[in-house]
Amino acid sequence: MQQKHMATFWTSYINLFHERSDLLIRAFWEHIQLSLASLLIAVAIGVPLGILLTRYKRISEWVIGTAAVLQTIPSLALLGFLVLFVGIGTTPAIIALTAYALLPILRNTYTGIKGIDPSLIEAAKGMGMNSYRRLLKVELPIAMPTVMAGIRTSMVLIVGTATLAALVGGGGLGQIIMTGIQRTSNEYILFGALPAALLALALDFVLRFSEKRAAHAQGTTYKPLASVLLVAIAIVAISPIASFIQSDEPDLVIGGKLGPEPPILANMYKHLIEQDTDLTVEVVAPLGETSVNFNALRVGDIDLYPEFTGTVLSDLLGTEDFSYHEQTSYEQARDGLLAEYGDVLLEPMAFQNTYALAMPREQAEQLNIKKISDLSPYATKLHVGFSFEFMDRQDGYLGFEEAYGFSFEHVTSIDVSTRYQAIANESIEVSDVFSTDPQLVQYDMVVLEDDQSLFPPYQAAPLVSKKAIEEYPELESILNQLAGLGSVEEISELNYRVDINDEDPYQVAGEFLQEKGLLKDEKE
Repeated sequence: MQQKHMATFWTSYINLFHERSDLLIRAFWEHIQLSLASLLIAVAIGVPLGILLTRYKRISEWVIGTAAVLQTIPSLALLGFLVLFVGIGTTPAIIALTAYALLPILRNTYTGIKGIDPSLIEAAKGMGMNSYRRLLKVELPIAMPTVMAGIRTSMVLIVGTATLAALVGGGGLGQIIMTGIQRTSNEYILFGALPAALLALALDFVLRFSEKRAAHAQGTTYKPLASVLLVAIAIVAISPIASFIQSDEPDLVIGGKLGPEPPILANMYKHLIEQDTDLTVEVVAPLGETSVNFNALRVGDIDLYPEFTGTVLSDLLGTEDFSYHEQTSYEQARDGLLAEYGDVLLEPMAFQNTYALAMPREQAEQLNIKKISDLSPYATKLHVGFSFEFMDRQDGYLGFEEAYGFSFEHVTSIDVSTRYQAIANESIEVSDVFSTDPQLVQYDMVVLEDDQSLFPPYQAAPLVSKKAIEEYPELESILNQLAGLGSVEEISELNYRVDINDEDPYQVAGEFLQEKGLLKDEKE
């Protein structure tokens, strides 16, 4: 049975490889550029700084200690923090990756040079070598194996951590891995993870080979390493040069959170804007969690993105007194955003993508659980997994005990994209979900009734930055055409097509708008 399952898995993987090879090539190329750019910057900082510290020993421990502290900062936290200052894309990813890669290079450079036999240094001085010649002719050649070990360690660290760049719009193989996690698809996960592992091995081989060539060459030579360096610089420079030549910047950039629904909604906005105006629009979704999208909006890297009224009230405005009337909660969210940030929340669509708690249907029927209050007798037995965002929200687990009068004993914080995978492998039995998740049907799960009204209305609406709405006031009338459209069933079907059937969000969004009579001519 297991052999049959593995055979089916590899057949699906090979089919995926044939069908989405274009996606893999693009993501692989982005990953190479991102990794090499970060490594080059880390080497350019770490090696000279390590050499400098051997001359100024008093500050060496402090500087190396500071580099060590950088590695203790959680990567997701650092990426989210950087978005607020440098925006989305490759820039925050490269800064974070460079910070993580700095310590091994810096420490190994310092250790390699400091570990040289003092008698060799004295001999070099006796031959009349100045500090510069001693460095090039004696210290660096002897320390090179240790320095290269640090560079290779950093390179492997960078290639692995670079998969998180997808969460801030940095591209790379992380996009494929995140898609696989969201869809609970092991084929997709391996589709992105295997090339990342092979890339790390390949780069390690190249560095090790060039190091050996340099060591075996007669005399002191850096030619093999210099050749690798020049190739890396050329690879990194290709995209910026191509972008500079094309220089086709879009008029508007639309963001979107993780999952299938935000990219679909973002592409609806794109269709309507490009149909009714001469503006060019770019969609960068899925981009990340709420904080990443809102910070990107604040710094101007995106101009609008689909947001939900409940999220605005709880997460962005910190409102604890929720209204459970749809129109009232929308007006509360709209007015609050306008007053505090100057951003405009346009009219919402009809469907509610609200938070909910769900569990497998078979278990719910066995325990006779239909509403959230029915979980109380099993609060010490059930294993519960809540997403990080849900755990930290007043309309989530922060307000759960106050609303329902009990809490769970076994609660695990999980990423929003892993909850269905955790349900599937029975690691957890209850999780927070969204009411339009296509996986609810796929995994035959029951949405429990929110009988104590913990969750406020969550209506999707375009959140447009103050700058964008002032520059393009026509956006309001264009996007308000979506007001009141889309039932839960309709949106769930669109999500299913994108998330499970792997259809293009742009195409799916266009077909929906055509059915509603809003899109005259579908754009390929």
